[in-house]
Amino acid sequence: MTTTLEAPVETPAPAPRRSGGRPLRQVGRFLAYVVLVFFSIVYLYPFLIQIVTSFKTNSDATNSPLTLLPDPVTTAAFSRLLETDFTLWAFNSVWVSVLVTGLRVFLDSLAGYALARLRFRGRSAVFTAILAVMAVPSVVLLIPKFLVLNQLGIYDTPVALFLPLVADAAGIFIMKQFFESVPASIEEAARIDGAGTFRVFWSVVLPMARPALITLTILSFQASWNELPHFIVASQDRDLYTLTKGVATLTTGQLGSGNQFPLTLGAALLMTIPVAVVFFVFQRYFVAGANEGGVKG
Repeated sequence: MTTTLEAPVETPAPAPRRSGGRPLRQVGRFLAYVVLVFFSIVYLYPFLIQIVTSFKTNSDATNSPLTLLPDPVTTAAFSRLLETDFTLWAFNSVWVSVLVTGLRVFLDSLAGYALARLRFRGRSAVFTAILAVMAVPSVVLLIPKFLVLNQLGIYDTPVALFLPLVADAAGIFIMKQFFESVPASIEEAARIDGAGTFRVFWSVVLPMARPALITLTILSFQASWNELPHFIVASQDRDLYTLTKGVATLTTGQLGSGNQFPLTLGAALLMTIPVAVVFFVFQRYFVAGANEGGVKG
């Protein structure tokens, strides 16, 4: 009987750990946090100035505009806002923003679904034109918009405040991209059951687009609430002023001479509250919709 001797297998020695790798990573992370905190402060500091200045006097705001400690603390600016048409401006902003948001979400969804699912001649040309509109600066369209409103006979009327804003190229693009990610087999099953095109859109596809709809709702409300150039060319009647247009008049010294910094920034602070509330309420849906759109796109 022959015995075979096997040579012992040598296991490689473990590679020595590099000393100093972990401290370097920690230093790099610390520096990254320092940079993030610095830019966060740079970004938030103007907003803090806005809040603090709202509680300053005119003289204090003029002499010490960048200090974060009012001397003295006063709410006179908010009291003086009641002497203006601030409540009327707020009412106009609310009904215009709500109406524009509702119509824009509905119409952008219809247009996005048509471009994503319906086959018709010129569909690519229509989508290309929509993308071209997105590339045009809005300020370029102000004079043509004024001419159209004037020719239609709706200039300086409530209709002129919301009608040109009810459709948005970016919203159509967002909804089209989302609808293209929905499997067509789901719609085919609904059509087999006898559902028409609009019924499939309304009852089957649209409920699945909840993240995109919430994203579009937030963007539409924010855009219509903060809109200013359109309202400047759409009307001149003071009863049709919105918050953006009304607050802009405060910078000219509507209540007297002076800089009116506390008055203007106090009004601007109140303007930011509705948008901030809407964003924080729907923040998680907004982030989910953006992430889903980015992955599927």
